[in-house]
Amino acid sequence: MSQRTFIAIKPDGVKRNLIGKIISKFEEKGYKIVGLKMLIPSLEIAEKHYEEHKGKPFYPRLIKYITSGPIVAMVLEGENVIAESRRMMGSTKPEEAEAGTIRFEYAITKEYNIIHGSDSEESAQREINIYFKPEELCYNWTTMLEMITNEG
Repeated sequence: MSQRTFIAIKPDGVKRNLIGKIISKFEEKGYKIVGLKMLIPSLEIAEKHYEEHKGKPFYPRLIKYITSGPIVAMVLEGENVIAESRRMMGSTKPEEAEAGTIRFEYAITKEYNIIHGSDSEESAQREINIYFKPEELCYNWTTMLEMITNEG
């Protein structure tokens, strides 16, 4: 079943020049990028993104971190993209991440763990709506693989 998910390369990933390496992993897996932009999240966006953590002791650090520099926000589309992209990211704690995952390869600490990905269809839709306007998403385009597959 084709799904959409929200992925964000966090400020530490951007500041460490890992944007291309991370995006290429999703493209090589075969996922279609239907939305992509760089932005510094406003306080309003950050608070909406992390609203489920409001009141928790770590909430102020989350807000400060995500607004500390640019992020790369993406919408990916593909079969089982939510679960698979989370598997590709690896454990939130880099020391527990499986070899070959993004966090195993690049994350430094749990707090600076390079990447965020939606954990459910509901979260994906909510997060996509926080970061993207409908007209910023390009759902109706065909990859070369889709073109070749459909010709046969």
